[in-house]
Amino acid sequence: MPRVLVIVLDSVGVGGAEDAAAYGDAGADTVGHIAEACARGQGDQPGLREGPLSLPHMAALGLGLACQASTGRMPPNLEPPAALKGAWGYGVETSNGKDTPSGHWEIAGLPVRFNWGYFPDTVPTFPAELTDAIVTQAGLPGILGDKHASGTAIIDEYGSEHMRTGKPICYTSVDSVFQIAAHEETFGLERLYDLCRLVRVLCDPYKIGRVIARPFVGDEAQGFRRTGNRKDFAVQPPSDTILDVLAKAGRQIVTVGKIGDIFAHRSTGQEIKPHGNDACLTAAIEALRTFADGGFVFANLVDFDTEFGHRRDIPGYAAALEAFDRRVPEIEEALQEGDLVIITADHGNDPSWRGTDHTREHSPILTFGPGVTPGTIGRRESFADIGATVLKHLGVPPLGKGAAWV
Repeated sequence: MPRVLVIVLDSVGVGGAEDAAAYGDAGADTVGHIAEACARGQGDQPGLREGPLSLPHMAALGLGLACQASTGRMPPNLEPPAALKGAWGYGVETSNGKDTPSGHWEIAGLPVRFNWGYFPDTVPTFPAELTDAIVTQAGLPGILGDKHASGTAIIDEYGSEHMRTGKPICYTSVDSVFQIAAHEETFGLERLYDLCRLVRVLCDPYKIGRVIARPFVGDEAQGFRRTGNRKDFAVQPPSDTILDVLAKAGRQIVTVGKIGDIFAHRSTGQEIKPHGNDACLTAAIEALRTFADGGFVFANLVDFDTEFGHRRDIPGYAAALEAFDRRVPEIEEALQEGDLVIITADHGNDPSWRGTDHTREHSPILTFGPGVTPGTIGRRESFADIGATVLKHLGVPPLGKGAAWV
């Protein structure tokens, strides 16, 4: 019986979304602009990487072709070899947002048709009644921040005051999020998680997609740094996803990285949450090597987004793409007859773009496995086609959203 591995390269968009202008993102192109920057030498960083973007394994799977189909341009150094190794295409997001839950839920067969709630770009950003409820119910001396901010900049700004006063640092962005940063040692990690659980309930009337715990360590003298103990508290998907369908069918499910958080831990099977892209990919490959027939591995590699996209770090993003590409042969070696791998993304986050936010883009869809015929799967009119393909390949009845290409 076949197995399926879906890997979400968080934010690795391939440009071209027709409605990008409505999001302020007309012309954004994550992979294309990184490749162009590297070709100009703007992706060079001594000791990290140098030269043109080098992704030979993903190019052989059709990444450059997916970029070209999406935008009309072939990114530098992503031209395909004479013999392709996979089937390629790109997906169009039909959900109303360019956020993490919307992208992942649509991949899993549940496009988001409603509008998320957002906090205005004002100071303060949070409604007074919400802030008052948080302070009162959590027994806090107050909060710090209360504005739109970069997650790293705001802990530099308020970290010392937070440690001195015990007030958590609360902030948001253009995404539908309420983020809370607190010191792991002076405030306490479990206390931060408990606070986020409370805020999750209080944010429900505002239709906020995620409450995110952003723990950090350090001090004013040595500087502050965020740790890998981030945790997202998401709303429940409003109806079934492919995870629910597979769970009801009794299939083995392993979710890696923040997938469990994104789906509010519903039907997410065995959750594995190591720190960093490399560790998450290792966990996904190991799960596949020991996996039961008919099972499903769903993995998210978040560093592309959090470490490099939001920080507008072109060399770092390029190096992360190259690091993933070098490990594609390991995925191939773990496959058995009938297995299917799908590499995709949930949105874009062009590190050459203005601001620090996600960008509305198409997503690459690269598929390979022992039985996959190389070639094009074309333009997919919804990310939900991925979920439909997973269910069909595993021989499970369809969810009713998306069109399978197998």
